[in-house]
Amino acid sequence: MNSEQFFKYAEHLTSPEDEILTQLRRETYLKTLFPRMISGPLQGKLLEFISKAYRPNKILEIGTYTGYSTICLARGLPENGKLLTIEINDELESIIFKYLKKSKLFDKVKVIFGDAKRIIPELDNDFDIVFIDAEKKNYLTYYQLIFDKVKSGGLILVDNIFWNGKIFEPVEPSDTYTQGVLEFNAFVQKDDRVERLALPIRDGFLILRKIVD
Repeated sequence: MNSEQFFKYAEHLTSPEDEILTQLRRETYLKTLFPRMISGPLQGKLLEFISKAYRPNKILEIGTYTGYSTICLARGLPENGKLLTIEINDELESIIFKYLKKSKLFDKVKVIFGDAKRIIPELDNDFDIVFIDAEKKNYLTYYQLIFDKVKSGGLILVDNIFWNGKIFEPVEPSDTYTQGVLEFNAFVQKDDRVERLALPIRDGFLILRKIVD
């Protein structure tokens, strides 16, 4: 059995996405250039599980894309909880807002369009969960910017730590994205301020728990 069969079987055993997420995934594939960037059913359910189990009051998402992961994470928020998500591409606004409204989560989510490196320093220091899934070359920068803004015991979730397997191959000097993922992975592996759990789900998923203030 190959890895694709394992993945398909894992999806088969996992609770399926609902109709809203299915519609969002289909529209993403129809209307965007890089639809593979969407979280998808298995990873989306993982995000939803983590959020529902942790019951965060405040979540930060770096990289909204079309809002699939946003919806999954926001489903774990309590009544007065809030999710702040940052997306650099404002052309995705209509899709994001359409499905946030369909999911009845629009009032719990604030979308900010712009460069996360400029936005994060202006944010408050009280996030329970941060999800990093934006430009790979900036992963370590995002991590360093948000670390002090995460509560002790809070979670930092990171997507694409395998980066399509490119981290296992020789890296060209011009490939800043692969270099960025490798730099980030090496840094957190030695960071004793967090506990780490790397999962071979999809393109690699990392769960960090902050253990210091």
